[in-house]
Amino acid sequence: MSVDDSILFAEWLRLREAADAAARAAELVDLVRAGPGPRVVHDLGCGTGSMGRWLAPRLPGAQEWIFHDRDEALLARAAAGMAGVRAADGAPVTVRTRPGDLTALTAADLAGASLITASALLDMLTAAELDRMVAACAGAGCPALLMVSVTGTVAFTPVEPLDAEFAAAFNDHQRRTVDGRTLLGPDAVDACAAAFDRHGLPVRRRPSPWRLGPEQSDLTVAWLTGWVAAACEQRPELAGEAEAYLRRRLGQAATGRLRVELGHDDLLAGVD
Repeated sequence: MSVDDSILFAEWLRLREAADAAARAAELVDLVRAGPGPRVVHDLGCGTGSMGRWLAPRLPGAQEWIFHDRDEALLARAAAGMAGVRAADGAPVTVRTRPGDLTALTAADLAGASLITASALLDMLTAAELDRMVAACAGAGCPALLMVSVTGTVAFTPVEPLDAEFAAAFNDHQRRTVDGRTLLGPDAVDACAAAFDRHGLPVRRRPSPWRLGPEQSDLTVAWLTGWVAAACEQRPELAGEAEAYLRRRLGQAATGRLRVELGHDDLLAGVD
């Protein structure tokens, strides 16, 4: 990732952090909260560390977080962002970073983990990459908490006739082939649950939708602009209607009339 791309991605992660936090199914955390400490948590595709900032204060006991990402600039941001974070009972939280290719991780790389986490990661993987990641998690012998994975559903208020066309085009864009890699996109959650099932691990699945309204206007504008652009990239014939459609939707957002619910799911694997 170039420096400019890394900066833009970090800004996108900043915009979405509060929405992700509000969406996550906190009830799944209750199922991993119990257990012996200290904890070693591997966070896959950590980005700027939002998962650690959200989850570490919800878990008791001393914690060591190991952040994995291919982007060293994001890893540095993630580590810095954990300064001052404490466990639920005030115990210390420490951080290590591991740059590298997430899709090459093995069970040996995750040895000693108490918990494996990820947020908004699965849709960016191929089927083969997801299978390898699940195999590594299963081989590590600990729970995996994989949160805020996009499911492809979107519901606008007010509704417009073109919503479904743009949504279908965007979902196809998420399934596109990039440099020989065919991404799972909104099919990733189903694929992940099935992969853990093949390893004999129980899976719990909970909805974790974004609910965007006037209070999240900056995120709504950024998401909507990118959503329409991706749909048009996938289906150029939509470009003729896209400008007016986007203008209407942004106008609704600016006046507080637009609300959007975006489907995501959370998965917890490996807890009976």
